[in-house]
Amino acid sequence: MSQPTISFEFFPPKSEAMEAKLWDAVSRLAPLAPDFVSVTYGAGGSTRERTHRTVKRILDETILQPAAHLTCVAASKAEVDEVLREYWAAGVRHIVALRGDPPTGVGTQFEPHPDGYVNATEVTAAARRIADFDVSVSFYPEKHPESPSLQHDIDVLKAKIDAGATRAISQFFCDADVYLRFRDAAAKAGITIPLLPGIMPVGNVAGYTRMATSTGTSIPAWFAEAFDGLDQSPEVRDMVAASVAADLCLKLQAEGVDRFHFYTLNRAELALATCRRLGLKTPVTEKDAA
Repeated sequence: MSQPTISFEFFPPKSEAMEAKLWDAVSRLAPLAPDFVSVTYGAGGSTRERTHRTVKRILDETILQPAAHLTCVAASKAEVDEVLREYWAAGVRHIVALRGDPPTGVGTQFEPHPDGYVNATEVTAAARRIADFDVSVSFYPEKHPESPSLQHDIDVLKAKIDAGATRAISQFFCDADVYLRFRDAAAKAGITIPLLPGIMPVGNVAGYTRMATSTGTSIPAWFAEAFDGLDQSPEVRDMVAASVAADLCLKLQAEGVDRFHFYTLNRAELALATCRRLGLKTPVTEKDAA
């Protein structure tokens, strides 16, 4: 079995300590030669400058290819277009086009800017109009919380592709069958772009559960039982998390999946352990051996 293609997601740091943690993760994951690394963008453009600075530093100081997240929340078309032009001028060639979560929180009503783009399809079209960006988009394998049906989500994904999207990255999930059902339904609908499964190893059980609830991600009983009480035992939790994430990836790989996108939460260890189970290795450092 050939080695898979991987990519990683990071978020821009808010403090010096978080900055050090981010660049530690970047330096330790870079030897895995990811296809790209993405950097998130806060609701309402709240991390615009930090996202841009992080992406620029990745471009300037590493051999990695960064993909900058971009949303249309609380921003006019002109403002979004300006960000796109700034990225292109800085050397960024890959955008992750998203609508974004409402500033009032996931699950609340999304209100488009009066003069703004209304969804990721329009952001994708804007990116492709402004420059020859490679554009990734998202999908929810269990359907978007605001969507009336999975078929509607597939129709939306097809519209993003028609607008110029070249790959799609999934929301995180716990059960391989969830992703595989979506993949098969998308293929039946004629979707041929790569559909990257989004893998998020459990770094904090309470936080993971909150995110799953807000995004409509189902947590199987066996999954909840495996992590029950482990926030009080971080070392055990991390070992279980790496094992569960690796098993998920291996099940997907057995079904022909050869691309994986890891939500790192700016931590290297769990992604490194999971990738090792997939046959991707980096030299073991003193930190890894400690």
